[in-house]
Amino acid sequence: MVDERLQANRNLWEDRVDAHKDSEFYDLNGFIKGGQTLDSVEIEELGEVKGKSLVHLMCHFGLDTLSLARLGAHVTGVDFSEKAITLARDIAEQIGTSAKFVCADVYDAPQVLEETYDIVYTGGGVLCWLPDIPKWAEVVTSLLKPGGIFYIREFHPFSMVFDDESEDLRVRYPYFQGETPIMFQCDYSYADTKRQLETKTSYEWNHPISEILNSLLAVGLELHSYNEFPYSTWQALPMMKQDNDGRWRVPGMEEHIPFMFSIRATRPV
Repeated sequence: MVDERLQANRNLWEDRVDAHKDSEFYDLNGFIKGGQTLDSVEIEELGEVKGKSLVHLMCHFGLDTLSLARLGAHVTGVDFSEKAITLARDIAEQIGTSAKFVCADVYDAPQVLEETYDIVYTGGGVLCWLPDIPKWAEVVTSLLKPGGIFYIREFHPFSMVFDDESEDLRVRYPYFQGETPIMFQCDYSYADTKRQLETKTSYEWNHPISEILNSLLAVGLELHSYNEFPYSTWQALPMMKQDNDGRWRVPGMEEHIPFMFSIRATRPV
């Protein structure tokens, strides 16, 4: 039986592809000309990827995946949007970069891919779309070779409690959300607030840090680092301002609130 909430989210991301590929936020033309989309934190913490096999879960249309390929990794990108995967393949062909892109739900990735990797990578803005974090952790470990690295740089769930429609910093959403998602209705995407979308309904789950870490530990991964950062790579709240380094912060509270976190772990040999 198809989960109607997940199907709504899939429809939303299918609808977002056209808006995102034309947006200044993703700057596809700049990427094709040689740009890269990884944050400096990811490059530093992930370490050397040259020559390593890497799978990027929930890759959208693959700019981060292809950025990792430009650093020398042998990459595979997985996403549940057929339109996004088609675009990712087109971009890879345009820039002459070898990459494999597979359309599949993240929970089905081990069965679809049927191989393991040196690195499992996950970028920002993905965990809120998943209802089952323990199952996601099982996917991560099943895709890793013994000694392989798991890395995620994600938006901090604490920052998700604040009202995203107010210029005042106030709590609106629960941190300990539980199994019931929050339904959102929005006419536009974070990447382009002027372009109207046909699909407006989405469902999101805010997973506390304890759930994420405990789920990874429960499947046997060894935690090597957990870091938090008081800035975001996008304007998560209306009052945030962009600094010269391109990061977004709350004026007057630049070091007060965690907006991103990262985890680096390995599968034991």
